[in-house]
Amino acid sequence: MPRTLARAPDHDRSRSLGWLALAWMEALVVHGPGDVQGEPVRHGDEYSGFVADCYALDERGRLLYDSAFFSRPKGADKSGLGARLALFEALGPCRFAGFAQGGEVYTDPWGLGFTYAYEPGEPMGRHVVTPYIRIMATEEGQTGNVYDSVHFNLDTDEDNPLSVVCSRHEVGLTRILLPGGGEIMPSTASSASKDGGKETFVVFDETHLYNTPELRRMYNTVTRNLRKRKKGAGTWFLETTTMFAPGEESVAESTFEFAEKLAERNEDGTPKYKRLRHRLVYDHRWGECDDLTAEEALRTAVLEAFGEAIEWNDVEGIVDEFHDPRKDVDDSRRYFFNARTSASDAWVNADAWRACFDATKVVADGERVCLGFDGSVKDDSTALVACRVSDGHLWLLGCWEKPPGPSGEGWQVDREEVHDTVMAAVQRYEVIGMYADPAHWQDYLDRWQAAFGRRMRIKATQARPLEWWTNRPTAMVKATERLFDAIVDRDETQRCSHGPDESGGDVLSRHVLNARRRMAGKVGLTIAKEHAKSRRKIDAAMAAILAYECRSDAVARGLARSKHRSRRRAGGF
Repeated sequence: MPRTLARAPDHDRSRSLGWLALAWMEALVVHGPGDVQGEPVRHGDEYSGFVADCYALDERGRLLYDSAFFSRPKGADKSGLGARLALFEALGPCRFAGFAQGGEVYTDPWGLGFTYAYEPGEPMGRHVVTPYIRIMATEEGQTGNVYDSVHFNLDTDEDNPLSVVCSRHEVGLTRILLPGGGEIMPSTASSASKDGGKETFVVFDETHLYNTPELRRMYNTVTRNLRKRKKGAGTWFLETTTMFAPGEESVAESTFEFAEKLAERNEDGTPKYKRLRHRLVYDHRWGECDDLTAEEALRTAVLEAFGEAIEWNDVEGIVDEFHDPRKDVDDSRRYFFNARTSASDAWVNADAWRACFDATKVVADGERVCLGFDGSVKDDSTALVACRVSDGHLWLLGCWEKPPGPSGEGWQVDREEVHDTVMAAVQRYEVIGMYADPAHWQDYLDRWQAAFGRRMRIKATQARPLEWWTNRPTAMVKATERLFDAIVDRDETQRCSHGPDESGGDVLSRHVLNARRRMAGKVGLTIAKEHAKSRRKIDAAMAAILAYECRSDAVARGLARSKHRSRRRAGGF
């Protein structure tokens, strides 16, 4: 099942207010406008688990997370889930009130008949004092599906369990006043900055649509506001989304990138970015299907993407969507597989790159490999990629990127750490060639050349065996084309492959998919960032091109057969 569920190291679902939340929702909340309007809500294991994750607590009873991210296909009731959480935050016992001895009972204060008996050791809940719930909308004049569902549940003209909580004049189309103080309000970009910032909970629905400067500013303003009541009210926010369109710089795309950085690890398993606290619960589910003409594979991908949400969706209708010539295939993949697609000027199609992934390939110590290196000093990344000569298998040995946030101010790559990684690779494998772009790293190339350059069987030049300048348009175009052809080749025997990074992450894939096609004068196509100041780096992609080019030269020299050797000793390096 293709799914990424990222949580904090000390996460414990048994220590969560989410089970109380689920009982409250299923007793008092109904579905909003739609085919099942007015029917009681029910949650399967998957959605129940996500709610439990959102309300996970630390040992002192504080919420583990200040944000939650729920990514599912179109039609998976993401807005409905956001509405239920908003109602619980407004009216339910959603904050910690101590651990139960056993037998304590919560009873709703409005006489709705809801009671909940706590088990021994279970966290008990209390109401937020003066809750302010903000539900963000992307367009002026539209309240959005989340607020519509909240309004339906509290509308005094409807016969719903919660419709007796508020009086008629308190439930409006633009604001709902809560008993005892507080409110629920839909907001747009223009109104978000006008409030004093009293929010205790916010729903950002469909953040793949938050792709304009105004909407991004709205998101930043409102999330900053949540800090004002963090200590007393335990504020947090929810993002729901379907897959973003790459390159639009939407909020959803930024959160994906943030989650990837949280997942990156050093070789010893410690977080790569130590200053990033894991305050995000991240749940992304998708489907994969390389050949859309394969009906069963297509159907399986739909089932994988939707999970338990397939219960209220038409599988055959979704399958037909992919065969409709009036529909854009990439849009269908985003909406119904919830899968990453490629920008219109992407160098490599996401599906083609994904088809090359092979986690089963293991590279043994002493195997014959070539290295590719692309370095920077400050703002860009530095990357080292290896390529096995026998089959063109690629993997990332190391990538040094500027950390996000304040910890990135004044950052420079640790050159000695890079040096150690290069030397460790030469010690571990039979490195027969290394192509390295010398820009900013000439002094280190001199050190590497002195240490092992003479032993390289594949050399950029006889005089400077490691120096492969990427500013040569003709050579760079040919090298770029060679790796591209190996990625998209439908003959699996000729196609290259790639595996997980040395750290277990997926930085190489991120950099490859960030790369954009660009003309190198009249010579042909090469790669570049989407724009000069883009935060989306491509240095590992450049290093992969160099490693694969070095490997291709080795194959041309008849060196594809590896002579397995024992690990070299460090002496003499």
